[in-house]
Amino acid sequence: MKIIIIGTVASSLYTFRKDLILSLIDRGCKVYAFTSDSDEKELTKISLLGAIPVFYKLSRGGLNPYEDLSNTISLYKKIKKIQPDIVLSYFIKPVIYGTLAAKLAKVPKKIAMIEGLGFAFTEQPNGYSRKAKIVQRVQVALFKLALPLADKVIFLNPDDPIDLLKSHHIGVKKIEVLGGIGLNLKDYPYRPVNFESRIRFLFIARLIREKGIFDFVEAAKLVKKIYPNAIFTVLGGIDEHAHGAMTKFQLDELVQSNIIEYPGRVNNVSEWIANSHVFVLPSYYREGVPRSTQEAMAVGRAIITTDVPGCRETVVDGVNGFLVPKWNPQALSAKMIYFIENPEQIQVMGEESYKIAQEKFDARKVNERLLKILGV
Repeated sequence: MKIIIIGTVASSLYTFRKDLILSLIDRGCKVYAFTSDSDEKELTKISLLGAIPVFYKLSRGGLNPYEDLSNTISLYKKIKKIQPDIVLSYFIKPVIYGTLAAKLAKVPKKIAMIEGLGFAFTEQPNGYSRKAKIVQRVQVALFKLALPLADKVIFLNPDDPIDLLKSHHIGVKKIEVLGGIGLNLKDYPYRPVNFESRIRFLFIARLIREKGIFDFVEAAKLVKKIYPNAIFTVLGGIDEHAHGAMTKFQLDELVQSNIIEYPGRVNNVSEWIANSHVFVLPSYYREGVPRSTQEAMAVGRAIITTDVPGCRETVVDGVNGFLVPKWNPQALSAKMIYFIENPEQIQVMGEESYKIAQEKFDARKVNERLLKILGV
């Protein structure tokens, strides 16, 4: 059986699809990994898995219909040449154009996986931005064209099919809800909480407004007025091109005023999680199911996150952490203070996170469900 997986950049495809590729190869499948860049180092890593990397053109951020049409035709030709049994596309643009190209190539089985609705469906405190409204209209029109052609459409959380398909009257053949894409739990082993140090709250995400960095900072300021010894650590890169991103000046000012500590990008994320007490992600971005939270749960950390699609799939409120309203630093700080004043709950809830991660986010179990959906 020949299977094409259509993603975006090679590094992302290797990081998030490695275990799936290995599972498919173990079942005797010939796997073609379509990537939109030519990073030789990452392509070599994909090849070493046993998959065949194939470059295709994808305009990731633009809305140029002529360029997208040209790229779709080119993609169709590459798919037609391989004559696969299954095409699995994921992320918004690959889903749209990959499904259309696979239909043109008369692929027997076309699977679309939507891992979160992204920027266009991310509501801001003052409503949707003008740009988001425009992008959403275009995406919905393209989804109406492509998704009915797919044999199955996979979502990671139960809110996304309601907000996309039901709200916009998009008919599809079959819907599947997978849950998180999972992770290799061996890379994030359970670590007991160390209570010898001051309570540490950890944030991991791009430093953009939608991921909740400014709410995290405001909550940290509120907590420090009462418990100045609490530590707030931020991991993640500055996205200079994103609207609403934290600037380097703002970041430096927060570090100098001792509100947060910022080691920048790190390669040993699991160690930073292990050295923390509580993981915090006050995101309101339309996540699928955030991977960083899954990682923290696997290590055995209590979670505070927002009661929004995707994020809410990681927390049973009051069991392994807390769900708080979006855009509400006061509510966030109250839950942080709860953990400071009830430190025994950090361990109790952390153990519950570990149990949930073992059940819901083990890549082996997730990939078994995905292979069943694919019919492999």
